[in-house]
Amino acid sequence: MNPAAGLRERKKQRTRDAISRAALELFAERGYQATTLAEIAAAADVSTRTLFAYFPCKEDMLFCDFQATRDALAQVLAERPDGKDALGTLRDFIVSHAQAKGELQAKLERAIACDATLNSHKHARLVQLQDLLAAAIADDLGTGPDDLRPHLAAASLTAAFEALDEKGEALAPPVSSEAMAAAIDPVISFVRAGLQALTSSPPQTS
Repeated sequence: MNPAAGLRERKKQRTRDAISRAALELFAERGYQATTLAEIAAAADVSTRTLFAYFPCKEDMLFCDFQATRDALAQVLAERPDGKDALGTLRDFIVSHAQAKGELQAKLERAIACDATLNSHKHARLVQLQDLLAAAIADDLGTGPDDLRPHLAAASLTAAFEALDEKGEALAPPVSSEAMAAAIDPVISFVRAGLQALTSSPPQTS
């Protein structure tokens, strides 16, 4: 690899990290709607124009960690060992990342929950994860994209996790792996049981 190119990439990543960190801290402190792009640029020590070189819009700063989370989940689902299903893989992924959720993230989640527009944008991103899970569950079942069962299971997971988010005070940070497991294991068991029931009597495809 060209050393100069590697240096440029590291510099770009540091700038991106500085912008996202400044934005998230301001959102948590002042609120998303009250924070201006000029304030974010000043806090990150960059120009407002530079912001748009890294983030197409302000909302992308708020959800800056989503793509990394999606990519990480896609990888563990793709690499899950034989004998381990998508539901179990998802469960372990969530539990293993439980302690990474700090007070800043908790404040941001509360701010999103109180804003109908931001909440709808978050839901749209969760649907992307839902599609990822549906594909993995379909692979477990050895079925095609028209089978409703994987989509029903994935949609149930999304709805359940959104319900847990609404009761997020019960999982205020720092969150231990044990506490997270206790919260989500019943969800995983419920969805697995429903999927098994559907498998015993599969619904018609669309």
